[in-house]
Amino acid sequence: MLKSRPKPIRLLLCEDDLYLSHILSDFLCQRGYSVHAESDGERGLAAFKSELFDVCVFDVNMPRKNGFDLLRDVRQVDQHIPVVMLTARSIKEDVLYGFSLGCDDYVTKPFSMEELLCRLQSLLRRCNYQPHMEQRMFALGRYTFCPERRVLALGSSERVLTSKENELLTLLCDNMNKVLERAYALRVIWSESNYFSARSMDVYIVRLRRYLREDPSVIITNEHGKGYRLSVVPTE
Repeated sequence: MLKSRPKPIRLLLCEDDLYLSHILSDFLCQRGYSVHAESDGERGLAAFKSELFDVCVFDVNMPRKNGFDLLRDVRQVDQHIPVVMLTARSIKEDVLYGFSLGCDDYVTKPFSMEELLCRLQSLLRRCNYQPHMEQRMFALGRYTFCPERRVLALGSSERVLTSKENELLTLLCDNMNKVLERAYALRVIWSESNYFSARSMDVYIVRLRRYLREDPSVIITNEHGKGYRLSVVPTE
């Protein structure tokens, strides 16, 4: 069961890679954010002027108005809203230029979704934003799982998961009874989809199955050519 926060953090995302924009929006929405996504800087600026946001994430390379120009225009309207820049370039001059224009943090592609989430949370804390986040709690048969604490519990016994175990089980729970596509999970957690990251994910799936084996009603099945499905199947 997922507890929702009455007032989600409002985030403006400007990213011209529509696939990345989609999975970022989906991931952040599942983490309690309300995401407004635009694919170019001009539309992003129009959205910023017409709506209220708590934080912004801008890609540097966008059509019509790039991230630097968008940041400059945003700072003319609001000097204080936190802004994170996404860039495929780690050139020192570009980073310094972004900071000179007023960005608060940089994330270099490729990156994991959890890294971006942690940077956003850290930035909002520094800006004294108080969202009062509620802890989510998933019921998995006889188990309970709290992603914010990274704890999988069975009765009074608790197991603290590693970061990637926690991320993977969270995605499975967010997609309960549905297929969690391998490509999506790899992009979110490992930031890339290749042979080595795919094999790594398989290892983590095996670990999660082992952690959940005390309740045979909780199963993680392989969906051939697609991904994995987490289900709780009543047993007789």
